[in-house]
Amino acid sequence: MDNNFKMVAKTLFGFEDILAKELTQLGAMQVEKGVRNVSFVGDKGFMYKANMGLRTAIKILKPIKSFRVAKEEDLYQNVKNIKWEAYLKPTGSLAVDATVHHSIFTHSQYTALKTKDAVVDRFREQNGTRPNVDLRFPDLKVNVHIDRQRCTISLDTSGESLHRRGYKTATNIAPINEVLAAGLIMMSGWDGQSDFMDPMCGSGTILAEAAMIACNIPPNLMRKEFAFERWEDWDVDLFETIEESLLKKTRDFHHKIIGYDKSPSAVKKAKENIKNAHLDEFIHIQHEDFFKTQKAGSAKLHMVFNPPYGERLENLNIEEFYGNIGSTLKHGYPNTEAWLVTSNLEALKFIGLRPSRKIKVFNAKLESRFVKYEMYEGSKKAKKANNDS
Repeated sequence: MDNNFKMVAKTLFGFEDILAKELTQLGAMQVEKGVRNVSFVGDKGFMYKANMGLRTAIKILKPIKSFRVAKEEDLYQNVKNIKWEAYLKPTGSLAVDATVHHSIFTHSQYTALKTKDAVVDRFREQNGTRPNVDLRFPDLKVNVHIDRQRCTISLDTSGESLHRRGYKTATNIAPINEVLAAGLIMMSGWDGQSDFMDPMCGSGTILAEAAMIACNIPPNLMRKEFAFERWEDWDVDLFETIEESLLKKTRDFHHKIIGYDKSPSAVKKAKENIKNAHLDEFIHIQHEDFFKTQKAGSAKLHMVFNPPYGERLENLNIEEFYGNIGSTLKHGYPNTEAWLVTSNLEALKFIGLRPSRKIKVFNAKLESRFVKYEMYEGSKKAKKANNDS
């Protein structure tokens, strides 16, 4: 009997290729890229594995029914006809969220409400009892997606967004999202074969994600709960088997991961988060002003950072600040591949270095650029002269 089914992993704009590659490497079948999502096929064990092991997925949805909607009644009747008793007890609880792109269904909350009514009415007619609504900890989380006249009803297998890894208890103003951090590190091509640095580490998210990538540690091991753990068919033995198989694939790391921040409170928070993640043996965090530092040693260094922006830039002179980034990299960090993400596109001009790559990404809803600067050992001319001689 074929126990495989289709799933959809949601992600951030620009990370579809990385997520598709992650899914393929995990063993997914029929991997297909969409916009901000990748669909794939797997069994229940793979559903557990995808939730635990994917770094760039925000949610894993399990579609259970797709149908055409032209009017409100189409939504209500089709949802009511689904055998919800296979997924939920009459005494259980549910939550519904909706995404809509339709001329009739223009309000996502109203769409979610109509869906909830249909589910509840089915139970009430069959049993005389009905599930309760629990927006925080439901037994079943239902996702409704209406795009033009096509409606897809899915079960949310993840629950809370997968960027909430579980290790971050302390944050600064505007911390970087864990999925965004992991995606950027992977996009930068870092493979754990050199030292790594985040010179403006804030609450330590980039450092934690870099360490997990280097050691191939599943990113969501620290999660308190996945939505599927409340399902009727929850299989704890299978889950533990999958978890064990992922842990067997971790690897040794023989380099350093270094974090600097000039704020003592940020350093304290970062250290706390790194300790929570059980990654303190790999990561060294110091109270330093990056602009007053130089690279230690001549070995290759890989750098990824998220300079302060928006609400974090209140007392900063942008021109001077970004100028200092450029001069510190140029004069203090030879043999370094430096990547930074910023939503202040004007500010990049003040760095004074020519980026070798520029990638469009989104930080929350802010259009941003992820840019790469290559710092050579000595100047490019000197490098060329040495190569020619």
